[in-house]
Amino acid sequence: MKVGSGKGRKVCLIITGVVIAIVLLIVILALTVFKAKHPVTTVNSVKLEDFHLGLDIAKLKVDLNVTLGVDISVKNPNKVGFKFSDSVANLNYRGQQIGEVPVPAGEISSDATKEFNLSLTIMADRLLSDSQLYSDVTSGTLPLNTFVKISGKVRILGFIKVHVVSSTSCDFAVDISTRAVENQECKYKTKL
Repeated sequence: MKVGSGKGRKVCLIITGVVIAIVLLIVILALTVFKAKHPVTTVNSVKLEDFHLGLDIAKLKVDLNVTLGVDISVKNPNKVGFKFSDSVANLNYRGQQIGEVPVPAGEISSDATKEFNLSLTIMADRLLSDSQLYSDVTSGTLPLNTFVKISGKVRILGFIKVHVVSSTSCDFAVDISTRAVENQECKYKTKL
């Protein structure tokens, strides 16, 4: 009979139990507290910054230049920071892209919201070619959609990097007389 063999076995069982408990704790934290949630993008306001309408009778051409100021905010509901790369926000009218603006790379701290004030020039030739534009303008409401896709990384526990791609599609209407955003509905999709 060896002396101390029971003691070594107890130490080995205690170390194994501690390692299993730590692994279980990390898994539970990763699936609950640190579970990656989608960033929430909201269109706060849309303002008409510039509007120029010109008529070239010789060429039978309408020249329209519209610039919108779009204020969006991105909320990071995660318990860790979210670092994202350059992205693009698209503005669509009835399924057709009529404008885009770059969203510069950055970082959003945990449980924080970052505001973006974007200046968006509308591709007016695409807007003018839509036959429903006149009826929407006369009704006083312009239905629009924004689509923002942000990809980046979330660091969990300081050393685990999780790649996150979050896209947000928001349907909303702009009241032409008040220029206010109404009836905003957003759909979120996140891929880890």
